[in-house]
Amino acid sequence: MKTSKNGINFIIKNEVCRLKAYQDIRGIWTIGYGWTGMVDNRFIGKDTTITINQAETFLELHLITIENCINSKVKVKLNQNQFDALVDFIYNTGIYAFTSSTLLKVLNEGDYNAAAVQFLAWNKPIQLLKRRESEKALFLS
Repeated sequence: MKTSKNGINFIIKNEVCRLKAYQDIRGIWTIGYGWTGMVDNRFIGKDTTITINQAETFLELHLITIENCINSKVKVKLNQNQFDALVDFIYNTGIYAFTSSTLLKVLNEGDYNAAAVQFLAWNKPIQLLKRRESEKALFLS
């Protein structure tokens, strides 16, 4: 599966696009829609800037990696909203967090309701609770 336009818009709504590098809450240099990879073959630093086109390209690259993860790790059938909710979750928490999560474990056991509840376990910092609630609602729709 691939992320739908609705899924991409869901991410964009949750991520602020910044064209000048900033440090996220963990102190990691970030740019665009949460991109932490390299820019022009250099690590992101305080003076790194990008264009909106670059931000969109980095978003697309990140989505490909996340889609591949979901398509290889999830063993049960997903509808488009479930897939998009997982994409947003992984976009925010990271692939390692997802692949080692109880969310993935119970999902692969076929317990969609228990998987939906697991979104709410990832609410640190507390500002993420609204995002997790939105992902849960999308997953259940």
